[in-house]
Amino acid sequence: MSRIGRKAVTVPNGVTVTLGTDNVIVVKGPKGELQQAVDRDITVEVKDDAVSFARPTDQIRHRALHGLYRALVANMVKGVTQGYKKNLELIGVGFKASNQGNVLDLSLGYSHNIVFEVPKELKVATAQEKGQNPTILLEGIDRQLLGQVAAKIRSLRKPEPYKGKGVRYVGEIVRKKAGKAAGK
Repeated sequence: MSRIGRKAVTVPNGVTVTLGTDNVIVVKGPKGELQQAVDRDITVEVKDDAVSFARPTDQIRHRALHGLYRALVANMVKGVTQGYKKNLELIGVGFKASNQGNVLDLSLGYSHNIVFEVPKELKVATAQEKGQNPTILLEGIDRQLLGQVAAKIRSLRKPEPYKGKGVRYVGEIVRKKAGKAAGK
């Protein structure tokens, strides 16, 4: 059995988990509501304060889905109670970030500014303090969407390996390469 799939998801107070039609799990909490469709082979059992998952066979596909859906529902429960945050920092001379609502305006060293529209499910904030690198803070309840948007913003100017300039997650370590060796 899957170690992750075997473990039941505990549901805290203030959160309701319901199994709708067509195997759709709906999680409602103080921060919002999320839905996830579950494969028809995986059986879901919602009790008072726990959600458990079971698989019919030990096929590789069933084993993979068993742990997957348990992890997705656990992320949904955590999202509607606590929420998720991602911090990105812009490292480079002249790199700037500003936002008007959910529209992000990035100056990343190209000949033009990049205007990036963040989905309405997420909140975005930018900060630019003197002596610090500009930062972008993304917040939301959907972990998948948050990670996808953060990765898209990062892909606009990935950290390069020689000087480390670019958009990176706060705390991310970029391995630097040695430059060209000096001539004789």
